[in-house]
Amino acid sequence: MSFTYATLKTAIQDYTDNEEATFVNNLPNFVKAAEDRIFEAVDLEYFRKNVTSAMTASDQFLTVPDDLLAVFSLQITTTGSESFLLQKDVNYLREYTPNASTTGVPKYYAVFSVNHFLIAPTPNSAYTVELHYYYRPTSLVDSGSNTTWISDNAPNVLLYGALFEAYTFMKGEQDVLAIYEKRFMDGL
Repeated sequence: MSFTYATLKTAIQDYTDNEEATFVNNLPNFVKAAEDRIFEAVDLEYFRKNVTSAMTASDQFLTVPDDLLAVFSLQITTTGSESFLLQKDVNYLREYTPNASTTGVPKYYAVFSVNHFLIAPTPNSAYTVELHYYYRPTSLVDSGSNTTWISDNAPNVLLYGALFEAYTFMKGEQDVLAIYEKRFMDGL
């Protein structure tokens, strides 16, 4: 059994016996919250990506992929050799190279914002980098009539995670909420 978004919405409404408009309007939130819980709880190889990019000389920032959840590593290629940049805090990088015009072969990176890594020292050349990261796959909510890896391979985990969120929204009975949570955890 697998779920499309339409069949999952129907299942949630059937289990909760709730068709109230506010509840129905929040169904996408219940599904996305369940997906987020799954992504946080389980480290599956399926949700890892590698992308190659190039740094820009004299630019201390490197653009982050839109679907990045967490970084595993950032590898740099310099004159035929490869090494990994060390992840540090932004404050460390600012203290290490207080002047952004200080260039060289990068040694460190930090998550500067949702869209950028900060690199130190500022690259003196357009080095090739490979980012290994945990990514956020397309939500079932946004997949149209398609299924997703989770809805195909862990449909009960997704269902009970969404039911837990839905029943919490409804301020449901604690014993039923505990059953949904247990089934979600057993499925994980």
